[in-house]
Amino acid sequence: MLNVRFVPSLMKREEDLKKLASLIRTYFSLGGHHIQFNVVDTDTLLDAQKHPDQYKDLLVRVAGYSDYFNDMTSQLQNEIIARTANEEF
Repeated sequence: MLNVRFVPSLMKREEDLKKLASLIRTYFSLGGHHIQFNVVDTDTLLDAQKHPDQYKDLLVRVAGYSDYFNDMTSQLQNEIIARTANEEF
């Protein structure tokens, strides 16, 4: 399984969306079976920890499932935050 976190600004240009599509195709052509994405920046996740009432609808991929960020334990939240945030392809 491949867990990937991208910052939202990476998904704004058509060129970058094409690169994402290429990344996904390559992953599966090399035998990958499962990939999951989070598209959220670190600042948003940290702010959601400090102000959970402002982020009630924030969903993140964990490990084969999605969950509301603020329903998770702080340990799991920190694990999600610690994942590398990819800002470019």
